[in-house]
Amino acid sequence: MTSAPRAQAITTPEILQSSMSTQCLDYQVIGMCAWLYCSAWGCTVRTSIRVKHYIPELVVSAYENTGDNPWTEIAMLSPPTGDALGGGSARESVAQQHSNTRFKNVDAIGHPSELFYRFASGFGWFCESNSQPLMPYFISTLDALAWRSGVPEMAYPEALTPGMREMGSVGDLWSPIYPRSGFVSQTHDYKVAATAAQRAADVVTRSGQPHVYQPLIARNSPSSGIWGPGPVLEGDAETHQWQELAPNIRMSCSTFPDGGENDQLQEPGDYAWALWRPYRCCKKRGQELLYFTGE
Repeated sequence: MTSAPRAQAITTPEILQSSMSTQCLDYQVIGMCAWLYCSAWGCTVRTSIRVKHYIPELVVSAYENTGDNPWTEIAMLSPPTGDALGGGSARESVAQQHSNTRFKNVDAIGHPSELFYRFASGFGWFCESNSQPLMPYFISTLDALAWRSGVPEMAYPEALTPGMREMGSVGDLWSPIYPRSGFVSQTHDYKVAATAAQRAADVVTRSGQPHVYQPLIARNSPSSGIWGPGPVLEGDAETHQWQELAPNIRMSCSTFPDGGENDQLQEPGDYAWALWRPYRCCKKRGQELLYFTGE
C-alpha cells in the first residue's frame, strides 16, 4: 500500500494560538451564585459571578498513514505497533475491501491550553475541566482490535438500526457513529476523517466502553459551582463543538456537518480538530451553595 501525501503539519504553538478564538470560547456572564460562609465569628452570604463558556479539551487527529499524526510534537506517540501496521483507504485489490470504504487512524490528546484555564479558574473568571494537557486519551494504534475490526460494536443495536446514531442531516447523511472504528463507508475524505474523529470523541467522553482508552468525563459538581456537559453527542452544540486545526486553522467552531467538505482535501490526507465542550461555573466562596441564577 502506498503512502498518502501528508497535509501541512500543525505545531503546539499554533494550537495554543488557535485557542484564542472568542467565537469558540463564547464567554458569557449568565448570573450569580450565593454561598453560605461560616466561621468562628458567624455566618455570612457571599456571592460570585456565574459564567458559561466552552473549553478546548482535546486535540483529535484523523490521519491516513500510521504514525503520521499531523500534530508535529505528538507524532512520536503513535508509531506502527503490531497489528496496527498500515492505514489509508481501502483498495479494490485487497479482498473484501471496496473503494467506498476508507480508514483513518485517530489520536485524542489533551489540549495544551488547559494550563491557562486552570490558572484563570483560580480567579473565578473561567471554568476548569478534567482534561490533562498533552495526556493521550485515545491512540488508535493501541486500540487496534476494536478500531480495525469493529468488534464487538458491529453487533450493537446502534450499528444494526438504520437512522440510529447517524451523523449528518436529512439529505446530507455522512455516516453512522457505530461501530466506532476507523473504517468509514464514505467516498469523501473530509467526511471520513470527521466521522472517525467524532467516533473517537464519542468513546473518550464515556466510561466503560469496549476500547483501549482513558476516559475524559466532564466535571459536574453543582455543590462546588461547576456544571459540566454530558457525553459528546453528534450534532449537539450543548455537548461539544469542533474547531479545525489542520489542514487549515479556523478561528470558529461548529458541529458536524460543518461545510468543511466543500473546501478541504479531496485526496486521502491528514486532519486535526480541537474539541471544545461547554461549562458553567462560579467561584466557590463558602461551604454551601444556597442558590444560583441564570440558565
